[in-house]
Amino acid sequence: MDYRKAAEEALRDIGGKDNVVSAAHCATRLRLVIADNSKVNKKKLENDEGVKGVFEASGQLQIIYGTGTVNKVFDEFIAQSGVEAGTKDDVKEAAANKQNWFLRAVKTLGDIFIPIIPAIVASGLLNGVLGGLSSAIPSLANSDTFQIINLFAGAALSMLPILIAISAAKKFGGNPYLAAVIGFVMIHPNLINAWSVAGMKASEIGKWSVWFGLYKIEQVGYQGHVIPVIIAIFLMSKLEKWLHKHVPAMFDLFVTPLVTVLVTGYLTMTIIGPVFSVVEGWVVNGAQALIRLPFGIGGILVGGLYAITVVAGLHHMYNMIEAQMVSLNPPMNTWMPIATAANVAQGAAALAVSVKTKNKKIKSMAAPASMSAFLGITEPAIFGVNVRFMKPFIAGLIGGAAGGFVAAITGTYATAYGITGLFGFLITTKTLATYALTMLVAFVVAFVISFIIYKDEKEEDPVEKEEEKEVKTLIDDKEVLAPLSGKVVPLREVPDETFASGVLGKGCAIEPDEGKVYAPVDGVISVAYETKHAIGITGDNGAELLIHVGLNTVELNGEHFTSHITEGQRVKKGDLLLEFDLEAIAKNYKTVTPILISNPDDFSEILVEDVAEVKPGDKLLAVLR
Repeated sequence: MDYRKAAEEALRDIGGKDNVVSAAHCATRLRLVIADNSKVNKKKLENDEGVKGVFEASGQLQIIYGTGTVNKVFDEFIAQSGVEAGTKDDVKEAAANKQNWFLRAVKTLGDIFIPIIPAIVASGLLNGVLGGLSSAIPSLANSDTFQIINLFAGAALSMLPILIAISAAKKFGGNPYLAAVIGFVMIHPNLINAWSVAGMKASEIGKWSVWFGLYKIEQVGYQGHVIPVIIAIFLMSKLEKWLHKHVPAMFDLFVTPLVTVLVTGYLTMTIIGPVFSVVEGWVVNGAQALIRLPFGIGGILVGGLYAITVVAGLHHMYNMIEAQMVSLNPPMNTWMPIATAANVAQGAAALAVSVKTKNKKIKSMAAPASMSAFLGITEPAIFGVNVRFMKPFIAGLIGGAAGGFVAAITGTYATAYGITGLFGFLITTKTLATYALTMLVAFVVAFVISFIIYKDEKEEDPVEKEEEKEVKTLIDDKEVLAPLSGKVVPLREVPDETFASGVLGKGCAIEPDEGKVYAPVDGVISVAYETKHAIGITGDNGAELLIHVGLNTVELNGEHFTSHITEGQRVKKGDLLLEFDLEAIAKNYKTVTPILISNPDDFSEILVEDVAEVKPGDKLLAVLR
């Protein structure tokens, strides 16, 4: 993939660098906050190099490139746009002003949970593997190695309040180490383990009299709890910031940490913990009651609507529900299999598109997106394929509802969370058969419906159609003239593998003998690099041309170049586009200049004229439909 081209096209189609407020990326997506959304050409953006989907959520324009690709595109995007690279937090903060309080709350919950998901996944997978091994080989559970690894498997869940506290402190701007202390206080060994309470009599549970004897609280820890920890750290962060502002600097180091821990800790153990653990219980009981509705109705509702909450960016709140379900004794996460049904269904719907479509780009995008969904990452399938064509998305919703129905009526559950899809077999060892049935039903229903109702549609861009009316020579003008004078060099002989391999396009190169570049076609300047070393032109004949003066000359940052064009400018054959000091550049750089057609798939053939040398205006290339 050409990461530079991907960044160029994305920058062009979002309205240019001046339309970007903030930019960052996550594991799969370029996340942008746009100044004026009306300037974004979403239709073109969806067809740009490497783009697997485009959508707006949480006040952000999110462009999906996929894991391992997005970071490279982002680096090019920042380099070309001049926009300062931000973090996900910077982008989210910039976008937060566009959201209501509920979406901000859900976003906050997601921001806290996402950083600790790897730890939870690691523990969940270890739990699943150990559970499967001990079931297959019971004697293995008595081995020392097994017991040592079992400590690792339970660590993240046992220490969950500490992990949440640290992550929440980073989100709220508090000291993560003070937050870790508050998290540890909530699961202190002197407290009764929350998972042990179910097997105890009320008289066996110690109590403390608090707030001058007004009421009593149980001496029980908060293992597996989420909401009380987040509320406590929110309060701690606010208090800490206030103290930093009001306590004299010479006393700040001693007074602020002491007062912060003392006040937050006492309020947490006496008010926040007791009150919000009850609220949290209501949420979890509500989720369980929903799933337990008769005739599998709850599974149908959750499975059918789950993907919609993914589109809305609300699905991160489910981590809280699953964390509580896993904290039960025994752990029974009934939410996860239904989520898997929804994810697998969206993947199956995308796979059906891949099988049925005759569009090569859609096929190449839909197949890997579906595989990703089967492994639990649904964004490429949902945003890159299903929502884009809508019918597959609806098929996925129906498949999710069908799979959710199976999961609900069979009582399928997991013993951990943070994992869905095929990897979920590792944490559903006690309900493997019904988990497999859930996935199978979701897959078959979604695939069949998507395959039946999806049809390739010829998409027409009204803007491009209007341009075709204005430009009468779109098909007739096959010639691409030489943009500068010099010796013609076959592309394979260019001493740069990227150009020589044809990755960036087909064409040839010229070893220039004069430092002037002229327009080789009638068209529009699609890219005018700030470094002036290269020019992108979209010809009226449909050819997308790249003229790259020299190799690695981007490092000159515009030195020795004089540009006579601006992006979006219309040019005619023979117009002077660029001047450069050939002698000065040649001292440190190779001046061989590739002239490429970067969209060769739009033509049946690209021919290079059989000439040794050319002058500006001579025939150089021919593009045939």
